[in-house]
Amino acid sequence: MRLQPSVLAVILALLPAVVAQAQPKAAAPLPLKRVRLYETGVGYFERSGAISGGDVVLPVPAGHLDDALKSLVVMSKDGKTTVDGVEFGSNVSHNMARRLAGLPDDGDGSISYQTLLASMKGASVELRSGGALYKGRLVDVLPPPLSGQQECERRAKGGDQGSIVCVTRHYSTLLLLTDRDEVRRFKSTEVASVRPTDPAWRSRLGSALDALSQRSAQSSRKLRVLAKKGQSITLGYVAETPVWRSTYRLVLDGSGKGGDQLQGWALLHNDTDEDWKKVGVELVNGRPDSFLFPLAAPRYARRQLVTPEQELSTVPQLLHKTVDNMWSVGEAYGAGGLGLSGIGQGGGGRGEGIGLGSIGTIGHGGGMGTGVAQSSLLAVGNLAGLAKADGIESGALFRYALNNRIDLRAHGSALLPFVSETVKVLRIAYFDRAGAAARSGVHLTNGTRQTFPAGPISVFASGGFAGETALARTKPGEERILQFGIDLDVEVEEGIGSARDEPRILAFHNDVLTEHFVRHHKVPLTVTNRGGAGRKVYLAIDYVANADVKGTDGLTFDPEKKKPIAVFDAPAATKKQRALRVKEGLSRTYLFKDLSVGAVERLAARTTLSSGQRAALTKASKFLRKARANRRTIPKRKRELRELDKDVARLRANLEVLRNQPDASEAMLERLLATEERYSKLRREIDMLQRATETRVKQARGALTLLNKRPAIKAASKTEKK
Repeated sequence: MRLQPSVLAVILALLPAVVAQAQPKAAAPLPLKRVRLYETGVGYFERSGAISGGDVVLPVPAGHLDDALKSLVVMSKDGKTTVDGVEFGSNVSHNMARRLAGLPDDGDGSISYQTLLASMKGASVELRSGGALYKGRLVDVLPPPLSGQQECERRAKGGDQGSIVCVTRHYSTLLLLTDRDEVRRFKSTEVASVRPTDPAWRSRLGSALDALSQRSAQSSRKLRVLAKKGQSITLGYVAETPVWRSTYRLVLDGSGKGGDQLQGWALLHNDTDEDWKKVGVELVNGRPDSFLFPLAAPRYARRQLVTPEQELSTVPQLLHKTVDNMWSVGEAYGAGGLGLSGIGQGGGGRGEGIGLGSIGTIGHGGGMGTGVAQSSLLAVGNLAGLAKADGIESGALFRYALNNRIDLRAHGSALLPFVSETVKVLRIAYFDRAGAAARSGVHLTNGTRQTFPAGPISVFASGGFAGETALARTKPGEERILQFGIDLDVEVEEGIGSARDEPRILAFHNDVLTEHFVRHHKVPLTVTNRGGAGRKVYLAIDYVANADVKGTDGLTFDPEKKKPIAVFDAPAATKKQRALRVKEGLSRTYLFKDLSVGAVERLAARTTLSSGQRAALTKASKFLRKARANRRTIPKRKRELRELDKDVARLRANLEVLRNQPDASEAMLERLLATEERYSKLRREIDMLQRATETRVKQARGALTLLNKRPAIKAASKTEKK
């Protein structure tokens, strides 16, 4: 809201009286002793002190008043501390504040000099003009006419009488009923000040100024604690605070003796108007639920408006007119009553959203084709087992308590140390894939009992800066692989590899044949380290979890990327040939309707399948071959049937023409009957072929169900384990 400059003098004159009336008597604030800051943007403030004389107050920003009232708690160690209550000035909305002060209810519109004076109509005031003080009641404030008011005066020049000069001025006129029952008129330009003397009006104006101020939410509100003198009290409450953030420095000593140091710093802010003096600060790494709730402002329930059956006016008929006036002008008064009508409009809303349904991601391993997934029957390996279990925190919330109490000025910020730990760190060269650029990194393990909050981390090595990255939230026992720069000394190149598939188990359900197979990879690698120090090379590998990897110096897991990592030792100034040998347990599916005889016969020929499954495939292939032969014959027979159908139609037409020639018609009839007989036999043959085809398909389906026999599956699994 903007106040016009012409209003400034009036407000400055009103403020001392308003403040004196609206605010309670000065009271000492209860000292702030402890602050606990949470990740969710709230803080727990705890104040402690003795009530030695007079009241004590809690200085709370007006915008935080609802939070404070919602969460205020009395902390008592002996159980004897009591508080009778907390008193504070009511919060009102902008519109309510305007109405209380008699100002127009037009949202955030500006308040003019004319409007502010008009709000005092009827109030007892003291008006100062021309050095004199007048007391009385303000009757009205007349706005200046649109054309202004012309004032003329004679201006003398030397001994001459001079000339008359007229100037058009714009000013309001104040009408005052004085204590001596005089009606006085004052030009607004002559008025030095207008001071309301009604305490109730001053209080309402003070509330209005609190609500209408641009910084009303930031202004301090005093919560006066009602408690017995002589006792010590501790009060706690929750309020909105800036989110505290963490930043780290990892100092690598390079000796390999475990002297690597992690330093954690917390950035926190005091956004209140109060200086923190010797305040204990705790940083909580957790997310307790907290919400906003409107509590401080007065609330009013709505009641139904019930009107009398007979409509009665709130304005007397004879207020401005006599009965004779009403009759003489011929008004048809009373033809209708004065009714109250109201139109209420509720707020409506419309929301749009895009819902994501069955949208998934397609996982793929090295060399896998479309439709290939991890096998659910073959147990080849468990790369997912490399992932460590989630770390355990000591409770849903835990905290870092700063060692020393701090002094922090109002609206000040500070960077304070909260972690200094020796950590387990392994220096590595990281590769997202073979052939990519190497990344300098470390493999860090949190061996402490506290969780490290998320934050940026700067790495220092060899007496200088080595790079920076981000540390994710790390619980006790959890590991993180951090990359912070480019390593120009290490390379990993991949040669031409090979892959072959070995079917191990087949299953048939719901007309879907599933082939579970082992894919064997051989991946030649060249690991080069041109540096003067040895390296641990980490290479991310993209295989399914059901896999077994050989040919490495170790395996680990990247918990953030959810990928297994192949580890190779790379001594200084070396170039070594390595080879990854990987077995993956995979599966692919074939729809029965699309299953070809050749595919079934090729599977039946694979010696890696059990004898029982091969026998079932061989049996199914025989039925499918017969069904295929029938399918190939049926189109030929149908073509023949169509030709016979044409012959029958032609012979019938000829027979109709030769109806009057007995000898010729008899021969034609014999030919027609013979053709119809062949037609009938051919239709029966086609029907038999179709039924036979369906039978063969059903028999093939039945043969494939033999693949599901548990002995065959167990035998295949046993072979794989060997």
